[in-house]
Amino acid sequence: MSFNKKDSNFLLIFILGLLTAIGPLATDMYLPAFEEIAAKFNTDISKVSLSLSSFFIGLSIGQLIYGPLLERYGRKKPMYVGVAIYIVASIGCAASTTVNELIVYRFFQAIGACGGLVAARAVVKDLFDSKEVARVFSMLMMVVAVSPILAPTLGGFISTNFHWRYIFIMMVFLAIVILFGAYYLMPESKKPDASYSLKIDSIIKNYIIVLKNPQFIIFAMTGAIAYAGVYAYLSGSPHLYLEVFNVTQGQYSLIFGIIAAGLIGSNQVNRFLLKKHSSENTIYKASIVQCIVAVILVSFYFLEFKGLYITTFLIFSYMSCLGFIFPNASALSLNNLGNTAGNASAMLGSLQMVMGAIASALVSVFQTEDSLPMIMIMSICAGVALLVLNLGNKKLAQQKQVEFY
Repeated sequence: MSFNKKDSNFLLIFILGLLTAIGPLATDMYLPAFEEIAAKFNTDISKVSLSLSSFFIGLSIGQLIYGPLLERYGRKKPMYVGVAIYIVASIGCAASTTVNELIVYRFFQAIGACGGLVAARAVVKDLFDSKEVARVFSMLMMVVAVSPILAPTLGGFISTNFHWRYIFIMMVFLAIVILFGAYYLMPESKKPDASYSLKIDSIIKNYIIVLKNPQFIIFAMTGAIAYAGVYAYLSGSPHLYLEVFNVTQGQYSLIFGIIAAGLIGSNQVNRFLLKKHSSENTIYKASIVQCIVAVILVSFYFLEFKGLYITTFLIFSYMSCLGFIFPNASALSLNNLGNTAGNASAMLGSLQMVMGAIASALVSVFQTEDSLPMIMIMSICAGVALLVLNLGNKKLAQQKQVEFY
């Protein structure tokens, strides 16, 4: 089954975007309440930030679980189970009495969110041809990128006017709405396959096949490492803006939304660029620009140019580059793995979350009174991603030469 441009359904792409956005919504909505949560549990913001790290770890592990389930039972049933787990864990987050409980429930909330994340990517690969996948991923990213604008604003409003626990109740409500939307609007793009083995050795073997694909690992790692800079920002931004720059919760939500707007805008520009430019060329140029921005960000820090506006502008520029890197890298990594889209999608997402969890944890562990850990880790992510891309492209070029001769 394949969709072309005329067949593309806005509602389908929108609901797939919402399924993909379940994770970002759970990440962003409670960020403005970090101070309140820390005060409630008699701890500091860096300890509350560990609930972000546990969430990212859950996302990395959970996606590997759903990959085989999507191949065995089709795309929809595992997704339903995942969203149900997400709802129960969100209620647990709302009822937490200690920060450690919150950290644990956030882990299981992530396990549930993985159902929607993996299923959405697999459905895109099932329904759209290879030329359309990158554009559809850009459209999904638009929905995902809107969440950082709406989620912190909504979370800040709830925290200010009610209580931080109601933020997680709102997550429950949104998950129920998304679940109903997926039930009615998302087709089953792959029939269940009873012959697909769920034995551990078979699952490992199938994942090894995916990892041995050079194109997959090169572009999956490029996208994952580059996007890890986002998780470093997510982990460090509450400290940067709420404590270093002393902005209010409302101002933080506004800044968060402005920065996210860069990601939204670049995603849409990327869709139009793909009509005339290749995904490979777009990734390479965007990675170079991102590295330049990272160097300027670090340089300005050491030169004492640490103002609110210049720092926000540079972070905005950094995030904008990801709107070109991430969807193209995701599409290229899945390009020649159509027969194992579920496993490939799961491995792709797992690599992204592992890198994100590492970046987030490093920011929390090395947190200081200023923003240096966040800035340095964001910069390292950009530099390493470009290095992987360059080395990977050379390897692919050599492989093509060998095949030609």
